[in-house]
Amino acid sequence: MVFVLEEETNSLNEIVIKKTVYDETWRYNLSAFKREFIGITELSKDCKILNEKSLHFDFDAKNNHLTAFARAPLKIKHKGLGYLITYDLEEFSIHGNRVTYLGYSRYQNLKGSKRKQRKWAKNRAIAYYGSVQHFLQSLIKNTTYKDGFIVNQFKRVANAERPSEQEIKKARELIKLNRNKMNFSKKITVPKTSLDSALVIIRKVRLPKFKDYLYKSKVPVKELISIDNRKFYLNFENNISVVYTNEKEEKSYIFRNPFSKPREATFQTSAIIPMNFPSEIDKNGALISPLDIFYEGYWSYEKFANSLPLDYEPFLK
Repeated sequence: MVFVLEEETNSLNEIVIKKTVYDETWRYNLSAFKREFIGITELSKDCKILNEKSLHFDFDAKNNHLTAFARAPLKIKHKGLGYLITYDLEEFSIHGNRVTYLGYSRYQNLKGSKRKQRKWAKNRAIAYYGSVQHFLQSLIKNTTYKDGFIVNQFKRVANAERPSEQEIKKARELIKLNRNKMNFSKKITVPKTSLDSALVIIRKVRLPKFKDYLYKSKVPVKELISIDNRKFYLNFENNISVVYTNEKEEKSYIFRNPFSKPREATFQTSAIIPMNFPSEIDKNGALISPLDIFYEGYWSYEKFANSLPLDYEPFLK
């Protein structure tokens, strides 16, 4: 059989490659990149990028937006999991408190003694159990609750107690014009002037923009996944909270923010926020389009250092 292919011409967007200056700003951006890409988990301590200088960063201060691209595939040595990883970085972005990265990984096993092999096998199992990969595979196999997951459904609505962005903007402008006349520590029960109202509004800025309302516990697997033409799709209404009851949070998760207060570790709890549904899941438990969903909670804490090859198969506990 003879196949004849016609060449198709595609015009790509223009890419301007700037010279990278390895100064203090670059090192600061590298630190932010490693925190949000490699992560701060226990396993991240043994995960190192070997060719850091392949990375170039652009920071938009006005919009608080950091982007990164790599001039060559990243070489990552993971002595905790026993892999040498080649990672083709397609996209990386930190925009406010939202992190997005996308790429393709190729894993090679490191050579090591039997003792190291046992350590790597143990760490790989730790990385797998309770992960997104484990959860999606459990949905396909219909073993979600047996595997230790509990899935609850919640709705996210605007917080009525928080002022609108337009109200906040007007309040800030008014305060800016009258800053010298104002007593910012003034106790206000009932606002009597426009300045009083502006102060009340500004004091509510820290309130969350949204509130979550749990409305269904222990959601059946059939309401989380659909099957069409032998293909599996993640597909549900609103959002889900996923609790993994076989493992508790790491200490670094509890103290991941500068203002975190000490507390006892609880079960690992994550949330899946749909961006584009339904989203196809392949046989290995990976999303065909990873950016179809947004993770919050524990799964947003477990980053690349806790990732495994798509064909990884754990030993049964």
